[in-house]
Amino acid sequence: MTAAMLARVPLDTELVVANPATGEEIGRVPQHGPAAAPEVLAIAKRGAHASAKLTRYERAQVLERTAGTLRERSEDLAQLIVREAGKTIQQARKEVSRAANTYMLSAEAARSGGGEVIPFDAFESGQGRQGWFTREPLGIILAITPYNDALNLVAHKLGPAIAGGNSVILKPAQQTPLLARTLVSIMRDNGLPDESVTVVHGGREFVQELVQAREVRMISFTGGFRTAEAISAKAGLKRLSMELGGNAPVLVFEDADLMHAVEACVSGAFWAAGQNCVGVQRLLVHSSIYAAFRDGFVAATEALRTGDPSNETTDVGPMISEAAAEATLDSITSAIEAGARLLTGGTANGSFVSPTVLENVPLNHSLCADEIFAPVVILESFDSYEEAIELANQPEYALHAGVFTSNLQTALSAAQDLEAGGVMINDSSDFRVDAMPFGGAKYGSMGREGVRFAYEEMTQPKVVCIRP
Repeated sequence: MTAAMLARVPLDTELVVANPATGEEIGRVPQHGPAAAPEVLAIAKRGAHASAKLTRYERAQVLERTAGTLRERSEDLAQLIVREAGKTIQQARKEVSRAANTYMLSAEAARSGGGEVIPFDAFESGQGRQGWFTREPLGIILAITPYNDALNLVAHKLGPAIAGGNSVILKPAQQTPLLARTLVSIMRDNGLPDESVTVVHGGREFVQELVQAREVRMISFTGGFRTAEAISAKAGLKRLSMELGGNAPVLVFEDADLMHAVEACVSGAFWAAGQNCVGVQRLLVHSSIYAAFRDGFVAATEALRTGDPSNETTDVGPMISEAAAEATLDSITSAIEAGARLLTGGTANGSFVSPTVLENVPLNHSLCADEIFAPVVILESFDSYEEAIELANQPEYALHAGVFTSNLQTALSAAQDLEAGGVMINDSSDFRVDAMPFGGAKYGSMGREGVRFAYEEMTQPKVVCIRP
């Protein structure tokens, strides 16, 4: 919201935003309580009318110009990602580039996603008629975003929503609100009506008021299962799209390119300090190459440089907070006490956790079943294709899986048999481009992101039939 809008919304307090690497304060944002919800919804309702009035050309222009500004301000935005989210500077620059691409894809969706002709005269009852369907805005979309890709995941909500002519109430993660506010400011500078996106901050009770509001026609949420279940219980009759994390298995078969698999999996495991919903968490390796893969993976992990994320040579930065680091150490300790073997890592200094590799983790331990969202990887061997697939599919939810093999039949069979939203062949599970459909499988799978697919979920068809 603009300063004028904020003046009308009741504020509870302010939240201090801290650098996860140093703990220093880098900003403050207002916090809204439940009493703020009616005015927020009123602003968003006016925004829905303003957005819907924009022509597709005008929406595309806003989105394209936003992409251009992101590129022009790339280094400043990357530095903000480093300070607020703790990503390394090299990773932060790539995130800014991806966000710009997300807006370009959104501009394309605004231009090309208008609908299509319906061949009414292909049916006996439709002879003499002609018509089409358009894609129309849903109205108000509540977007709730996480901290781990605090710029690009906000772009994945805002870009398709504005392309479709909606207004958005944006609730960014409490840890990373400055990036979201900056991105919305850039969109406004490039012609977006002020009320088309309303940025809010607050706790559970405030968000619940928005979740259950009848005025909200869709909730787009990226985050954890418990929060998702609470949202679903409160939401009522509205569209839900939820990306709820994963526990990515990567299968390395005996005929894989071993060095390539090691290199790709180390990157996929420890990118963004492991705070990556499609990051490598479980490595399932054929028993005939297990020892060689393990030794190579541990050596490559120990070569990673952990430290100051603003340093150009740093590979692994901090976790989002000391509390997150402490919880990670608790999980590691629990696994070791249950019989796991620590191969490397397992230490912490403040919010920094050393890249950690474990083997022999019991299958009933949370590291095998849940998403740890930390720089922790577990290794396990398998003897047959069937065993590998069974192990990979054990968790009740999945986003991506990875497969390394030189055998085409193995690759195609695994792509069919793995229960995941995406299967990356001879790539880490964390490979993603912003145009592809992105979402989960099994429990909790609700909708898809990826610009074109999100655009379709954030719009609805309207049929026009003409009988001359």
